[in-house]
Amino acid sequence: MAYTTIKKPSDYFNTKLYTGTGASNSITGVGFQPDLTWIKSRSVAGAGHRWHDVVRGAGNMIASDTTAAEFDDSALFPSFDSDGFTVAGTGSAYNGSTQTYASWNWLASNTTASNTDGSITSTVSANTTSGFSIVTYTGTSSAETVGHGLGVAPNMIIVKPYSVSQYWSVFHSSMGNSYYGYLNVSDAFINTPSTVWNNTINSTVFGIGSGVATNINSASHIAYCFAEVKGFSKFGSYTGNGSDDGTFVYTGFKPAFVIIKSTSTNTWIMLDNKRGSYNVNQSKLFADANSAENTDTSNGIDFLSNGLKLRRNNSEINTSGQSYIYMAFAEEPLVGDNPATAR
Repeated sequence: MAYTTIKKPSDYFNTKLYTGTGASNSITGVGFQPDLTWIKSRSVAGAGHRWHDVVRGAGNMIASDTTAAEFDDSALFPSFDSDGFTVAGTGSAYNGSTQTYASWNWLASNTTASNTDGSITSTVSANTTSGFSIVTYTGTSSAETVGHGLGVAPNMIIVKPYSVSQYWSVFHSSMGNSYYGYLNVSDAFINTPSTVWNNTINSTVFGIGSGVATNINSASHIAYCFAEVKGFSKFGSYTGNGSDDGTFVYTGFKPAFVIIKSTSTNTWIMLDNKRGSYNVNQSKLFADANSAENTDTSNGIDFLSNGLKLRRNNSEINTSGQSYIYMAFAEEPLVGDNPATAR
């Protein structure tokens, strides 16, 4: 399947900032009804990440900074809505009065379908235009394949066994399918052929091995699958140079949201164009930690019209000779009818 260039990336991915009210709070301005919403408090240390998706059910929460099983948070996240979502209550993770939050929102298909492409039947919400799908399946502890619905091979897959306590496993195409990382901790990527991804990731299925990271017998698993789309998303790697005049990373678009991880031990850095509205972007959150937003000047990146420019000698993003992987989504494409300009 050949993807066409997306002219307006915010039709498929959008960062929405909001302020809590301590009461029912309708968050609008996303631009679509999300199928995945990821929320993090910016202002409160100890308030963890919150992931909600249409396939598991809107109110069911998992958190990328813990191994905990799914929890019913429907009282605090009651619904996805036509232009966003609703939060409620007074809790600091979603809606503490006057507290500030970031949400990252993706559009899949606003519906689900059974998928029998793999040896395990999966339930899928897929958007083949933007290269994003949400997949659930039940593990067997034997080598299997799972249909993802994208029509092209995904470049990044995040899997969480959500009915039990377990780590979040990550496949990234820059590492190859014998490697996996953990989203919920800062550990280095691990080379374990066949145990996690079973060496099969193609246009219809991804393979899972017999290991507990992606395939616990009788447990329910969620997978978030991303395929690269020109002018909209990029999943790549770079090597740091240890300089404040750092490595340039070409994406082909002005970034809206970026996650960076050293392939060795270090945290998952999250930056976006809404919290860091000018260069150098230093407004960091961490996918594996519940800490508040950090604006430490020792760590920063320029968001340019065609990619990223590292601006600090820092182990989290730019150690000399160190390999890093990243995922990036566009604010504006460099190609098409509305080419990006620098910030």
